[in-house]
Amino acid sequence: MGEGSTETPQGGRGGSQHVPVLSKEAIEFLAVRRGGRYIDATVGLGGHSLEIAKRLGAPGHLIGLDKDPAALEVAGVRLRASDFGESAREPADWPEIKLIHGSFAEIAQASGARSVDGILGDLGVSSLQFSEAARGFSFQAEGPLDMRMNPQAELTADQVVNHFDERELADVIYEFGEERRSRRIARAIVRSRPIRSTTHLAEVISAAARPMNQAERRIHPATRTFQALRIFVNRELDDLRALLSAAPQLLKPGGRLVVISFHSLEDRIVKDALREGVKQGHYRLLTKKPVTASEQEIDRNPRSRSAKLRAAERI
Repeated sequence: MGEGSTETPQGGRGGSQHVPVLSKEAIEFLAVRRGGRYIDATVGLGGHSLEIAKRLGAPGHLIGLDKDPAALEVAGVRLRASDFGESAREPADWPEIKLIHGSFAEIAQASGARSVDGILGDLGVSSLQFSEAARGFSFQAEGPLDMRMNPQAELTADQVVNHFDERELADVIYEFGEERRSRRIARAIVRSRPIRSTTHLAEVISAAARPMNQAERRIHPATRTFQALRIFVNRELDDLRALLSAAPQLLKPGGRLVVISFHSLEDRIVKDALREGVKQGHYRLLTKKPVTASEQEIDRNPRSRSAKLRAAERI
């Protein structure tokens, strides 16, 4: 487990391009058809959306949602047909694209019942969020305790770290970070208040939860706690459940749902929801086991190591 990211910078035209995890596999399972209607529930920096748009053509429609307005701005630039140069389709053959600032919990409002050919949910955190210290997502750079994907949201990591009581804080770290040392870490945090930065928090956690064996040394001691705070602040698991609940109503018969998760909490929710959908006659499973990144992709982007893709087809 690490500071997983859905899209990572790679060298390319214009200085950098952002390569989404499991891109080839996601597009194959979506089986994008020309002229279809698709939802990218987590548009991020637009990597998956761009691949979908290339296959849709002018008759097609693409709806992209994201909590992060900065990510939407980047995606909007990437998805302009006029910006693709020689390798692009003609702008006249580009699909209609609508980008929405909002959580994918609101996906049911983005389209009508049985009107969608495919839904993609990539649950990773974008490199844009991790790379900007001011967002407070990473323990590797000095930044404020923020961690909000949507800067308009009320709850911040600072409020959780500095104002939750010890038991509440330990419960958050254990439930959303699967951290066995949650009570020890919560006790250390409370004793060290006020904690004003990401690096200060990481130091407190590292002192309280020193690795005991070789397996624990492979990841930073603060990794699970930072994951827990991020998930809690952004209501990520609640949003995921809302997406999975809405998908059967939105998809046409034959429509595809593809979800890429990055840790066991997410993957468990996706697996259980798809299995329940099969029992209820909503889905045919396309992945008996989760699809993972190839060794070549992991070498290119170590953050893809934890990615798991699951897919189903609406009956």
